[in-house]
Amino acid sequence: MLGIIKDIKAVIFDLDGTLVDSMWMWRDIDIEFLLKFGIELPEDLQDRVQGMSFIETALYFKDRFSLDISIDEIKEDWNKMAWEKYSTVIPLKEGVQRLLDFLRDSGIKIGIATSNSRELVDLVTKNLGINGYFDSIRTSCEVKAGKPSPDIYLLVAKDLEVEPSDCLVFEDVIQGIMAGKSAGMNVAAIYDLASEKDTERKKELADYYFNSFEELF
Repeated sequence: MLGIIKDIKAVIFDLDGTLVDSMWMWRDIDIEFLLKFGIELPEDLQDRVQGMSFIETALYFKDRFSLDISIDEIKEDWNKMAWEKYSTVIPLKEGVQRLLDFLRDSGIKIGIATSNSRELVDLVTKNLGINGYFDSIRTSCEVKAGKPSPDIYLLVAKDLEVEPSDCLVFEDVIQGIMAGKSAGMNVAAIYDLASEKDTERKKELADYYFNSFEELF
């Protein structure tokens, strides 16, 4: 299936749930964070914030739950809560290392377009030894709107000096797939347990679907 990369000049990855197995952790963090305010996790919360930037998510939490703390305090709290897990227990997803090696050896440019904070992106990519593979790393906080807006993918493509039509995106959630398609890019959806219920919709929206990156080889 590496034929999907034929004539592709750049591959752009989402981070959480795509490159690294971390989506489960954010649900745990949301539960713990809201409990500090005596609030139980609403069942629709993950779907509501899917694709939002770190800042957009903090704004959503503050407004929806009427939190009496600042946006910066919310973000700082989340970073602290996630720091240890990103340092110690968050792994690469199966086949990622092999694919990154292939792309680098093939001279294909590589980028990350993520909704996570820059602090956590830098931490986890360095900790997993993959930070040197990427020609551009951008977060949705650097653009006007998070996913499903195409802004973050277009920004990374601009950094890489590659036309959107020459890019392939790997994503794990519906909002991210929509962002890549709206940017005019080919999109490959990847399985993640946290979005398993959306599998059929992901298959409909994306150009390709894989249960694992190992299926590419």
